[in-house]
Amino acid sequence: MSRRILLVEGPSDAAAVGALALSLGLDVASTGVVVMDGITNVRRHLTALGDDADAAVLHDAGEAAHVHRVVADLRAAGTISHDVRAIECAADLEDELIRALGVDRVVEIVTSEGDLPAWHVITRQPFHRGRDAADVLHRFMGAGSGRKIRYAGLMAAALDATTAPAPLLAALDHLGH
Repeated sequence: MSRRILLVEGPSDAAAVGALALSLGLDVASTGVVVMDGITNVRRHLTALGDDADAAVLHDAGEAAHVHRVVADLRAAGTISHDVRAIECAADLEDELIRALGVDRVVEIVTSEGDLPAWHVITRQPFHRGRDAADVLHRFMGAGSGRKIRYAGLMAAALDATTAPAPLLAALDHLGH
């Protein structure tokens, strides 16, 4: 049986996969989660893996066409002969996590991390006044150094098997959990 590899776009995705696995009591440390450092590197990673691995790609909805095109190109070129499982987030992983937990629970996490003052700063900005709180939270996650990675892990750790977003569960399922 070939080894199972999950390609993720960046470190925040890897943090979320790892944190959810840990909260569910699963060991993914010994499994193949590979950070691609951007979806544009999917071709390079799939080419390097060739047919030596059963691969899946966790990606944002906006990248679906790119992932499918790369897989089709590699299959047509004979670089890979198997299918690559594409695991698509509705918008992106942060959106999935915020939606799964709900705004109130994410703000509780922000508060517990001591970031409530920073959250209040962003919510008071004219551009964000009146905007959907989930959209503002999404912006907040990407607005500070290291915040996206830290909160991806924290939000995923707050989930369980009944509340986790389908793409994260599919990623763990691909890894054999």
